[in-house]
Amino acid sequence: MNTLLAPIISLIFLFLALWHFRMAATPFVGESGAVPSVDGKPLFVPSARATVAVGVVLLLFAGLVAATGGLVSVGLPPAVLMWLSFGLAAGLLARAVGEFRYVGFFKRVRGSRFATLDTYVYSPLCLLLAIGVALVARQGA
Repeated sequence: MNTLLAPIISLIFLFLALWHFRMAATPFVGESGAVPSVDGKPLFVPSARATVAVGVVLLLFAGLVAATGGLVSVGLPPAVLMWLSFGLAAGLLARAVGEFRYVGFFKRVRGSRFATLDTYVYSPLCLLLAIGVALVARQGA
């Protein structure tokens, strides 16, 4: 299973990184659904630089999963890759659960485009990625 799971998860992270690079290159005006909003106003407006930074971090996540799954060699011991991957899985799980107000399965503020996308796409994706990364980490040890 590890031979299939690691490349699939890495490709998902790669796709998400490319999506963020696209968003940085062509900013959306209005309620895009990319950030939490209240009464149609976003809580924050991410800069192109911040969006690119998120894309770079997602690329690093893809590399970590690929390295943990044995697809690439990065010169780190398998135990270090395993623990970094478990840390990533925990972070993804925390993102899926949320901060109980604007983000995650247990958010209280609903009714915006972001809240709908978060409920049906973003949080479930984070949960599935958390499970997948944890499985890759466990099998890569």
